[in-house]
Amino acid sequence: MLRSANGDGELARRGFLKSAAVAGGVAAGATLNAPAVHGQGTPDVIQVALVGAGGRGTGAANDALHADNARLKVVAVADVFPENVARSVKALSNEHIDAPEKVDVPEERQFVGFDAYKHAMDALEPGDIVILATPLAFRWVHFEYAIEKGLNVFMEKPLTADGPSSKRMLELSAKADEKNLKCGVGLMVRHCRGRQELFKRIQDGKIGDIIMMRAYRMHGPIASAFTKRRSDDMPETMFQIKNFHSFLWASGGCFSDFYIHQIDETSWMKDAWPVKAQALGGRHYRSDWIDQNFDTYAVEYTYPDGSKLFFDGRCMKGCRNDMSSTVHGSKGSAIVSTSGHTPGKVRIFQGQNQSRREVAWAYPQPEKNPYRLEWTDLVDAIIHDKPYNEVPRGVQASLVTSMGRMAAHTGQEITLDQMLNCPHEFAPGVAELTVDGPAPVIANADGSYPVPQPGILREAEYELFDV
Repeated sequence: MLRSANGDGELARRGFLKSAAVAGGVAAGATLNAPAVHGQGTPDVIQVALVGAGGRGTGAANDALHADNARLKVVAVADVFPENVARSVKALSNEHIDAPEKVDVPEERQFVGFDAYKHAMDALEPGDIVILATPLAFRWVHFEYAIEKGLNVFMEKPLTADGPSSKRMLELSAKADEKNLKCGVGLMVRHCRGRQELFKRIQDGKIGDIIMMRAYRMHGPIASAFTKRRSDDMPETMFQIKNFHSFLWASGGCFSDFYIHQIDETSWMKDAWPVKAQALGGRHYRSDWIDQNFDTYAVEYTYPDGSKLFFDGRCMKGCRNDMSSTVHGSKGSAIVSTSGHTPGKVRIFQGQNQSRREVAWAYPQPEKNPYRLEWTDLVDAIIHDKPYNEVPRGVQASLVTSMGRMAAHTGQEITLDQMLNCPHEFAPGVAELTVDGPAPVIANADGSYPVPQPGILREAEYELFDV
């Protein structure tokens, strides 16, 4: 129905729409011997519908088609922008030109509009898979319909940006379990075999007790996180959806969409979730940008045992880039991510300097692509009927990320309980949005939008942003 939601955009993943090729993973022509899993006409094929046909959604569909443990076929694509649908179908078809049976999306199964997600899911049979890759504001709406249709789900992160939608997603997750549906969430680093081995070694005490962790996501403006003023020929609601990284209601802003990965992977290594956060951040060289994001963020997360995660985020031109995660223990240290999501090149060091002479263990290279491995794991759960629901963990990661964002935007220390139980909902009317109807955020007279005001807006995160 809508554009894909992912802040990893211009950093190689969004290149798929231009090149129609994603490097790494299992070859498309692998021999498949999958058991029957459905009652449709071709019982050994799992049909896939894509809802949210931007770069991340198209990339996810492509990764699905590279699964080596079952035959998958994309049969429907939905988005609110017709150009996204056309681009996605063309890119997928070009990528699998030697296996055209994998992409069967004729015009009658290319859907556009706010109800397009229903039509795409209606094209599937119970037990098939729908990919939900729209901005997170729509996640619960689409998830609810997928459960009603009896569909397995792969959904992109983040899942939520506020407390009310988090509670709603957890309720829906329980309903999915009741129907034995399998649900994957696009925190793909969790499926990296190297990181899984690193987690085991850390839990076995190879670096001692974790004392402190560091994580960075610093780069120039990417995706739609920096937006110029709206032109008169585009309706307000469509403008905000098209530029969803710029609007807190649609994506949680760059903080939620970009930073959730580093926050999730370090918390995984700690085997705990932080219970509170304090933070700072600010807007600097704004020029003509009218988005609601800060340019810089620095968050101190505190875990139940008092240990810390220090996270730094920055979206600014001309500055040093860094996208890495590091864990420091009482006996040594470890690298979780070296530079980006893949390859992780995880290592354990005897000391804290992390020099080559201190390397105690390193995962063998080359690594398999985690974007592909998360599909291998989901499909394996479907065809062998294994319990599989990553939604609760995805909601937890989304809440913890939102807690840090809220701390920076309000200038207050925020607890996880406060984040979950804050009654403010960014887009309570999201299920009723229309092209020409009122948008969740109202522009100021100069065409800009309300921005966080630390120390001023303190009781709720964004009191000005209510519909």
